[in-house]
Amino acid sequence: MLISDSISLLWLSYGVLSLVVLGTGYLGLAFLPRLPRLVITWAVAGMMWVPSSFSTPLNDAGDAYTGVAPAVVVGGLAFLEKDGGTMASALLLVAVAAAMGGLLGLLLWRRGRTSARRASRESNDERNGKASRTERRRDDQERREPVVG
Repeated sequence: MLISDSISLLWLSYGVLSLVVLGTGYLGLAFLPRLPRLVITWAVAGMMWVPSSFSTPLNDAGDAYTGVAPAVVVGGLAFLEKDGGTMASALLLVAVAAAMGGLLGLLLWRRGRTSARRASRESNDERNGKASRTERRRDDQERREPVVG
């Protein structure tokens, strides 16, 4: 059951909250053009969603808990614990994920741009076709001035 399993509930709540953060961040960057807005948003998404493994000591006997968490969280906790090896691997994952997310944002921008260009080209073709029909209609029905007498 989802509620009884705290790890599933933790990941679910992290996913929902990260989507809220990304949505509000994208809307908050509305003053920027579409390219930097998409690149920044997807770079942040990459940083937030990349997982990393970690190990935390449970007691003095040497038992440890090993699990998976977002790399940003693992890197932050490794910084607080002064664990350089774990922090380096987590931050490397964060950097790679940010770069990949930025690239994905760039690809989405290019795809949207080509779709918009194609749509504008089609609408221009339609407008040109309708304009020529309208011009023909005007030629056939030119305005005539009223004549007295």
